[in-house]
Amino acid sequence: MRAARLIRMVLLLQARASMTAAELARELEVSERTVTRDAQALSEAGVPVYADRGRVGGYRLVGGYRTRLTGLDRGEAEALFLSGVPGALREMGLEDAASAARLKVSAALMPSLRGASRTAAQRFHLDAPGWFHAPKAPALLPAVADAVWDDRRITARYRQGGGISPGSGEGEDARPGEVERVLEPYGLVLKAGVWYLCARADTGAYRVYRIDRFTAVAAGAERFDRDGEFDLPGFWAERGAQFARALLRTSAVVRLSAQGAGLLRHAVGAAAAGEALAEPGEPDAQGRVTVTVPVESDEVAYSQLLMLGPEAEVLAPPALRRRFTDATERMARHYR
Repeated sequence: MRAARLIRMVLLLQARASMTAAELARELEVSERTVTRDAQALSEAGVPVYADRGRVGGYRLVGGYRTRLTGLDRGEAEALFLSGVPGALREMGLEDAASAARLKVSAALMPSLRGASRTAAQRFHLDAPGWFHAPKAPALLPAVADAVWDDRRITARYRQGGGISPGSGEGEDARPGEVERVLEPYGLVLKAGVWYLCARADTGAYRVYRIDRFTAVAAGAERFDRDGEFDLPGFWAERGAQFARALLRTSAVVRLSAQGAGLLRHAVGAAAAGEALAEPGEPDAQGRVTVTVPVESDEVAYSQLLMLGPEAEVLAPPALRRRFTDATERMARHYR
């Protein structure tokens, strides 16, 4: 374990001009005393680690020292080659760069590890788009990706209408058509075959835009100062949860059998089912529980809850119950 930690310490110092003992201890999850001992061990092994004393001191590598990736074991090498998503890289226009990087990494590995790329590729493959949808990369994705990598502001025309993407921030009075936005592009997300841009608008708010709704993108020469506190995975998870919950604008009161309660998540989704079953009513004599299920609309609730068949009885709202009454009567006539 210490050997792996020493290699990680060297790589950290390669990536940054200087790091304090406290910063290294935090990154390596050890004490500052251990950092001091590790730095001495590296120095004795011929790695030129230099310690600057004083209040603003720290550790650094002397003379632009670089290490080859000979410290990787097979599992680490295979994980490294898995980190690229070929389809996504191709759509962003980065396939050639990724291919060159993989060749350089392979050349730096010990001969016994150079088969790691083939080992990983033949065992794991990520197919991001959902079933029954032909993937189609937005034409402007490479331009947006370039701006994301370079931290360059973009002026983009965005097509509204047809539903608002999660957290896009467009108001309720937005009309179908195009709007122009000046954006600081922070990150790209590929969700179920659809590309999204997470960006900071000129108002300072972070929003989400579907790339396939951009009709024009122009990157300026000016770079923006990226907020170091911005966390793309955390931001996306939070906005995704907000978007999913915002769709659930109404509710239905449903009496469920034990089997119906178990199947509810498959009908209405995990979030809505979890909320409904968090505080179920007392079971009746038949073991059925009455719950309030958050739903998008009566129309959507009808199609979802119909999947549960006789394991669910809709109690309210009255209009939705009447619709189920009519449906069951018609089904009874079919099967009589």
